[in-house]
Amino acid sequence: MRLTPTQMAWRAAQDIEDGAYVNLGIGQPEMVARFQPPGRQAIFHTENGILGFGEAPEPGAEDWDLINAGKKAVTLKPGTAFFHHADSFAMVRGGHLDVAILGAYEVAENGDLANWSTGPKGVPAVGGAMDLVHGAKRVAVMMDHVTKDGKPKLLSRCSLPLTGVGCVTRVYSSLAVVDIEGGHFVLREKVPGLSFDELQAMTGAPLHTDGPVADLIAPEL
Repeated sequence: MRLTPTQMAWRAAQDIEDGAYVNLGIGQPEMVARFQPPGRQAIFHTENGILGFGEAPEPGAEDWDLINAGKKAVTLKPGTAFFHHADSFAMVRGGHLDVAILGAYEVAENGDLANWSTGPKGVPAVGGAMDLVHGAKRVAVMMDHVTKDGKPKLLSRCSLPLTGVGCVTRVYSSLAVVDIEGGHFVLREKVPGLSFDELQAMTGAPLHTDGPVADLIAPEL
């Protein structure tokens, strides 16, 4: 019943408006760039100083002077711009990004985000995510609904060091689309065949509804 990371990326891409300036977090969120809806095209930004780059090149055609912040090869589109690292962060901090889609270890019901860890296998530092969550006009998270050992990642309160406070507005998980409104998780969509009670059992804080819950259906990708 779970969505694959590729399907989660497809679903997140459906909410990006035409012409939006978008930063995609390192890892799974980078895949969102592959799924622009017909008639819409986002303008992608990366912290190391590129704006308006294209999709990943075919294997073997990479130019390793052209990479994003996750060290993944990118292609150039007409109008692609290069600029200094400091200018890139000035764009972030100046509120010039419409959307940031990030990965996460934990998200709290009040919108707090934890996407780095001091543990031996964790992300070693908060990095540019700290700037993104406070500079982007909208912050969304794309992540598995539970950890590898089945523990909830949507919680009443984060246990890991925070990246940002009250910054997340929507979560695209492997099981559901959940908004954060008024300090609560509000369920918008869930995968077919999964009951509300089953989803609640895998969520570490109460799920609320304010209308019909739609089926979360993604194409086979």
